[in-house]
Amino acid sequence: MRIHQRENHAAKKVLPQALLPKLVEFGKKQNLFSQGDPASHVFFILEGSVKLAVTSAGGKEAVVALLGAGDFLGEACLAGQPRWIATATTMTQGRALVIEKNEMLRLLHADHEFSDRFISYMVTRNLKTEEDLIDQLFNSSEKRLARTLLLLARYGKPNQALTLPKVSQTTLSEMVGTTRTRVNFFMNKFRKLGFVDYDNGELKINGSLLSVVLSD
Repeated sequence: MRIHQRENHAAKKVLPQALLPKLVEFGKKQNLFSQGDPASHVFFILEGSVKLAVTSAGGKEAVVALLGAGDFLGEACLAGQPRWIATATTMTQGRALVIEKNEMLRLLHADHEFSDRFISYMVTRNLKTEEDLIDQLFNSSEKRLARTLLLLARYGKPNQALTLPKVSQTTLSEMVGTTRTRVNFFMNKFRKLGFVDYDNGELKINGSLLSVVLSD
């Protein structure tokens, strides 16, 4: 993982120009931070995908989120969380900005426009977490898988193609809360119905997959 002490132009759309964060370039399957390590900084993902997973004392892993460009990562340290409660592992090559905790807190207090954007982002993330919980409690595994795929492909966001890096069925099963066998069954079904397709290592999602989520 390479770190560059220079400003990145893509960050100007989100972060104030006065801030000069570190730019981290990462490869595939690298840990940005590990569960139990001291939590001391925030990431802003510019490119690539990152998996956030929690491991139990018995060694069982649960994927709690897949994050991509435009997402913050590790923001819980701003609320006093002393150590990471999950492990962030890169799924693709990419880049992220690293902002030290104290600098991020200073910025939130000093720049009200940025603070408003950050709060809006966090509220949206919390709403999604609540929706995920409701989805887990009340919907079938087929609907949960369809919704997960649409969210990963950022369905409904402007200028976003419905494609994502090929995600393993094991990872999807951990996110959906079912077995890999069930995920394989539904993915084959979705493919036959034209809802999904694989092309050059990417998973293409057809917007018509929404019909599975909306069905009774």
